[in-house]
Amino acid sequence: MSALKIDFMGKRLMATFLSGALLLVALGSLLFQGLNLGLDFTGGSLVEVKLAEKVAPQTVRGFLVNAGFTNGTVQTFGSDEDLLIRVPPQQGVEGVSQANLGDEIFTALSAQYPGIVLQQSNYVGPAVGDELAEDGGLALLTALLVVMVYILFRFTKQFSVGAVVALAHDVAIVLGCFSVFRWTFDLTVLAALLAVIGYSLNDTIVVSDRIRENFRRARRGAPVEIINEALNQTLGRTLVTSLTTLFVLLALLFAGGEVIRGFATALSIGVVIGTYSSIYVAANVLLAMNISREDLLVPEPEQDSNEDGSYP
Repeated sequence: MSALKIDFMGKRLMATFLSGALLLVALGSLLFQGLNLGLDFTGGSLVEVKLAEKVAPQTVRGFLVNAGFTNGTVQTFGSDEDLLIRVPPQQGVEGVSQANLGDEIFTALSAQYPGIVLQQSNYVGPAVGDELAEDGGLALLTALLVVMVYILFRFTKQFSVGAVVALAHDVAIVLGCFSVFRWTFDLTVLAALLAVIGYSLNDTIVVSDRIRENFRRARRGAPVEIINEALNQTLGRTLVTSLTTLFVLLALLFAGGEVIRGFATALSIGVVIGTYSSIYVAANVLLAMNISREDLLVPEPEQDSNEDGSYP
C-alpha cells in the first residue's frame, strides 16, 4: 500500500480538457502553418566558418541578406568565433549555382571579414530532403505500430490502445510546440521524437504493470480506486526518473550550444508531457474502455479428467 493518497482520477475530467486544448492548438498550428523545416528536409547549404574575431551572428546574417542570401540562419557553436550558417535554396540569385551555394557564401564573407577560415561546406539537394522527410515520418509510424503490437501481446487491448494514444498525444504536442514557436525542425529533433516515444513508453509500461497487478490482487474496489492506488505507488519512481533526466536535458539546453538545442528542447518537452500522459492519458483510456478485473485475470490451466469424468 502507498502512503500517498492523491486522487489522480478525480481530476481526470480536468486533465482531459487540458489535453484536448493542447492538442487543438498543436494540430491547428500544424495544419495551418506547418513546421519550420530545416535544411535536412528542405535542402540547401550548411557552412561552418571560423572568424578571426568575434562578430555577432545578427551582423553576419544582415550582411548575407544584403549580399542576396535570404532566409538563412546564423548561429554560434563551440566558441564565439565559430559560426554555423544555414541557407535554403536561393531562387533568382544571379550567378549563384545551388550546388556551389556554400562556396559563394564563403567568398562573400571573405571579402567582408578578412582572416575567415572555411571549416566545411555541405549541400543537401531537395530530393534528398524529401526522402529524409518520408523516411522520418515512416519511422514515427513504425515505432507507434510496433509499440501497439508489443503492448497488445504483453498486456491487453485496453493497455495497447492507452499506450498508443499516450504516445501519439506526446508526439503531437512536441510537434505543435515547434510549429507554434517556429523552432527549426531538423533530423536532431526527429531523433528526439523517437527518444520521446521510447521514454514515454517506458513510463507507461511501469504504470500499466502496476495497474494490472493491483487489479489481479484486488478483491474489491472500483477501477478508479485501483488505478489511483497504482498511480500513487509508482509516482515516486516516475518523478525521480523524470527529474533526473530533465536536469541533464536542461544542462544540454543551456550549455550545449546551438547545434543540439533543438534536440534538447524537444526531449525536455517530451519528458514533461510523457510524465503527464503516463499518469492521465493512458489511465484515462483504460477507464474509458471499462477495464475490469476479469479482463486481467490469468486463465487457470485445464485439468485432465479421469475416464469417469471426475478430476484427480
